Amino acid sequence: MIRSLKSMSLFSLGATDGEIGKVKELYLDDESWVIRYWVVDTGDWLPKNKVLIAIQSLLKPDWENGVLETDLTLDQIRSSPDIDTDKPVSRQEEMKLYNHFPWRIYWGPGVGSKGSFIPLTESVKAALAEDAQNRSNSNDPHLRSSDKLIGYDIQTTDGQFGHLADLIIETDTWEVTSLVIETGSWLSSKKILLPVSAVNEINWSASNLSISLCMEDIKNSETYNPEAPVNPIEDGSFLDYYGQSVS
Repeated sequence: MIRSLKSMSLFSLGATDGEIGKVKELYLDDESWVIRYWVVDTGDWLPKNKVLIAIQSLLKPDWENGVLETDLTLDQIRSSPDIDTDKPVSRQEEMKLYNHFPWRIYWGPGVGSKGSFIPLTESVKAALAEDAQNRSNSNDPHLRSSDKLIGYDIQTTDGQFGHLADLIIETDTWEVTSLVIETGSWLSSKKILLPVSAVNEINWSASNLSISLCMEDIKNSETYNPEAPVNPIEDGSFLDYYGQSVS
């Protein structure tokens, strides 16, 4: 299903024996544009309040009721490592999670850019520990919060033009496929769709996205309509980017 990131805000994330909490934001891989984790607000039942849950834990989503069920238990969540979700996530912190949860790694030797999963054997652990240390030494975090990314300015080949308003996600693979760019002022706002392939670089220090298009290219790009019929369903009708029926 093709969904807007904003349409999934405050979805419930479920364990096999109860509700974990509400989806607060997503963590994406800034190299492959693949969503890796949910940041979940657990509310009052868990002292640490926020936990990182890997996308691979997902069972079949209940889109109609806004519930994402996982194969995890509340005890697994309760005893999971504390991760500071307000900072970029390092490989060392990821390894803590992967040593705790029954997840299969998506990085390291033998894994493609999209992150096909491989078993976490002892030999793989050793190789990944070395990889994590190398990444730590080079200060190269690769996971970023969707909350921080939304609002970034768009730097075209001939100047700044608009800002990032939303992300479009293919939930079969959890890849970000398109960017929703808001152009103009609040008086003449317009939203357009740009493919992720147009992005040259995410400049975290300057809070902008450098893209390979000029301002005129953006002006002539496809207009974003959140009510567009983008998701065909079995009865022959369609759902929009927010999962609502299109009449």
